[in-house]
Amino acid sequence: MLSLRKITLSLYALLWVATVSAIEVTRTTCELITNPVGITAKGPRLGWQLHSSVNKDKQTAYQIILSMDNKSIERGVGRVWNSGVVKSDKSQFVEYAGPELKEGQRYLWRVKVWDANKKASAWSEVSSFETAPPMATAALWISAISRKKAKLPEGRNFHQPSMKKKEIADLWGPVDSLAKRSILLRHPIAIMKKVKSAQAIICGLGQYELTLNGEKIGQSQFAPAWSDYDKTVYYNIYDVKKNLTQGENVVGVMLGNGMYNVTGDRYRKFWVSFGTPKLYFIMRLKYDDGTTEQIVSDKSWKYALSPVTFNCIFGGEDYDANQEQPGWDKPGFDDSAWKKVVHVENPKGEMMPQLTAPVKIMQTFGVKEVKKIGTDPVILDMGQNLSGFPTIKVQGKKGQTLRLWVGESIKDSAVNQKRTGKPYYFQYTLKGNGVEEWTPRFSYYGYQYIQLYGADYLENAPGSDKPVLLDVKSNFVYNSTAETGTFECSNDIYNKTHWLINNAIKSNFQSIFTDCPHREKLGWLEQNHLNGPGLMFNYDQTQMFAKVIRDMQDAQLLDGLVPTTAPEYTDFEFIRDFKDSPEWGATSAILPWMYYEYYGDASQIEKAYPMMTRYMAYLDSKAKGDTLAFGLGDWYDYGPKPAGYSQNSPIALSATAFYYYYADLVAKSARMLGLKKEAKQYEKRAEAIRRAFNAKFFNPKTKQYGTGSQYSNAMPIFLNIVEPKYRQSVLDNLVTDIKAHGDRLTTGDIGNRFLFRVLADNGLNELMYKMTNHNDAPGYGFQLKYGLTTLTEQWDPSKGNSWNHFMMGQIEEWFYRSVAGIQPDMKQPGFKHTIIAPQPVGDLTYAKASYASVYGPIKVDWKKGNGQFRLKVSVPANTTATVILPSSKVTVSQGEGVSLKKNKAEIGSGDYEFVCE
Repeated sequence: MLSLRKITLSLYALLWVATVSAIEVTRTTCELITNPVGITAKGPRLGWQLHSSVNKDKQTAYQIILSMDNKSIERGVGRVWNSGVVKSDKSQFVEYAGPELKEGQRYLWRVKVWDANKKASAWSEVSSFETAPPMATAALWISAISRKKAKLPEGRNFHQPSMKKKEIADLWGPVDSLAKRSILLRHPIAIMKKVKSAQAIICGLGQYELTLNGEKIGQSQFAPAWSDYDKTVYYNIYDVKKNLTQGENVVGVMLGNGMYNVTGDRYRKFWVSFGTPKLYFIMRLKYDDGTTEQIVSDKSWKYALSPVTFNCIFGGEDYDANQEQPGWDKPGFDDSAWKKVVHVENPKGEMMPQLTAPVKIMQTFGVKEVKKIGTDPVILDMGQNLSGFPTIKVQGKKGQTLRLWVGESIKDSAVNQKRTGKPYYFQYTLKGNGVEEWTPRFSYYGYQYIQLYGADYLENAPGSDKPVLLDVKSNFVYNSTAETGTFECSNDIYNKTHWLINNAIKSNFQSIFTDCPHREKLGWLEQNHLNGPGLMFNYDQTQMFAKVIRDMQDAQLLDGLVPTTAPEYTDFEFIRDFKDSPEWGATSAILPWMYYEYYGDASQIEKAYPMMTRYMAYLDSKAKGDTLAFGLGDWYDYGPKPAGYSQNSPIALSATAFYYYYADLVAKSARMLGLKKEAKQYEKRAEAIRRAFNAKFFNPKTKQYGTGSQYSNAMPIFLNIVEPKYRQSVLDNLVTDIKAHGDRLTTGDIGNRFLFRVLADNGLNELMYKMTNHNDAPGYGFQLKYGLTTLTEQWDPSKGNSWNHFMMGQIEEWFYRSVAGIQPDMKQPGFKHTIIAPQPVGDLTYAKASYASVYGPIKVDWKKGNGQFRLKVSVPANTTATVILPSSKVTVSQGEGVSLKKNKAEIGSGDYEFVCE
């Protein structure tokens, strides 16, 4: 007998018109991922995008069905959950509300929606998500040697510049060499029945390469994702059914050190070890006959030394092909000489599935130019500065060695590594067996040039006694997440600047956002929020920003401090400001709010709130008179002194501005979470800080803040700290200073974004155009004129330590938000409602941009000429937009249902074109 609820749902569904509508369900996601594996949420949130051939179309209801078998889901039956028809326009973050989900289970789901006319769409394609698997109690962490026997020091305060040679020798000299070595692990599996499904769950620390029967599984580089291994340890999940055969199979794993075990010689930023290289492995097999089997890492596995004789994430990688053991990871190999593994201690961190996209080889570059210096060496210009490693093909005699010395620049006829102080290189020893090919696995560097030692390049090969390098490619290695934005305009400087910045972003977009791909590889936090809008416009940050927020939570100290880097692999206590600067720590509140603004997801604010309150208490403990006076300030601002600490603006002004910024965001977070009492307390704190800021840094006679620098005046305007009666005067002073510097900026890492936003938000885009459209320093054009292919650390590249930094790339936000005019609306975040306000500034004749929002693609394309401004706009179904045009003389040449008042148009979804006279 049907239940009353089912009858009610059925009758309710009949009220909706059954005719299939013009609306179509397109991209479906679970937790903003397409068909994810490893979901940990008890109530995972589903989402979908919509497309319609009809303008102003929207969703008025939806129905979700969820099953575990294909037959029922294909028939439109939700055996696990049927939401029924839900009257709602919500198409993102729809929480699963069925029975409790099982661990390690794959679920199938579909959705259909009803359009603006209450007509039903077709069912979506079948989508899936898989919950995180249970960990096997029988699985052990295995290695070649335990941490205790390896004699690895404990702690994170082993920073190279702060340590003396004797300290280094005393601490790291006794370490067993086996603790530093890459090892091979193998385990045979006998499969005698037909396999229905097979899944491998693996965590190889610090980094691993997994093979089955000699074939690499996945395309990841440097897996798993880096983390604070004392707090969080990521593992990866692979479907390996197609890699297995009946009979003998062999699991092979090669381990490297990564950030887990930084003990290498040669160049290193610091020493830190969370333990020796180790493996955790589970393979779950389901057979056609209904039986199951589980293969785990245990004491039955064997190990041998790898041909990778040296690997350090900072120092490079060496490979001796004579130590290869052909067939070691295939059936039939004799492993009698291999040693038994030992059971070692577990890492301290919580095991978590890695949901961020893997780092992969994304692009390759060949040799652009060969430079010969005397008889030796040869320098190869690969044409692109990048993060990565080379692939070589070489021929020579057994035992010959060639060395690849890599770097960003050439100085004194040699590849320059003086910025690191100690050498980084890749080295290969030949086995002398025809053409040999090698690609490093466990280290990467930022470089454009390769200096070749001990070998000749192909052009100089005849008659050489040295090995001959037949071919070399540079592998550009970065995060494989989807690109979400495009930008182009009529200004060549801006187009090349966009390309320059994105090359730097890619180079530093690993499993964390690094500051540079050579000297440090550290997750300095400020660049994430200062470049946050540009990062989100260009790339899908739904998973990466969530990971950064967890990294900050893991890095937070007991006293509440959120340090400047996360994960915090090394302690910068020896230079306190490098550890503790409010502009960096404030990322812990700013980033969750940016996430909410661009994706419409408030869950990261909720998760981060305890961290926010603890950091706020920490700042309060450091304050005197409601102001702060420590940190780095406007780091690397432009002035007569060498770049570094803020030279144009008071450090106390910057620190206190961020103190206010933080208090205001914590207050908003409390209010969002319904914590009214706490919200009032933090609002009171924010107001006290604002008053103290004005009392200490504002001069009512001159209408200047601090030193009157651009950052000093821009920051309080951006934060609305300025009393309304003084706002215009402070803004006028800011403009006066820019003009006094020849329409040039003086801001740095911290100040750029706020200067750019203040100009854009206050109708000064023409001044912004003058300030950035030139080939002089400070400016992006100067870097292009310098011949660079990635953005550098400071405005004058000749003085900088890094030629591959994205921290100065804040103009990306202006390209999308102002020139193209695509802006989120905080009242309806996640681009549920979009503000489109293009700025046809200067001599620009066109600009076009696109952004793949969580609701679908937003496109803007404008042209200016012959006395007209023509704007084409595309808005995804189930969203709306406000279009602000540069003139009130507007004609709508395409698109129906436009509500137009003067220069402002309210539109629904679809394609529109406006013409302004």
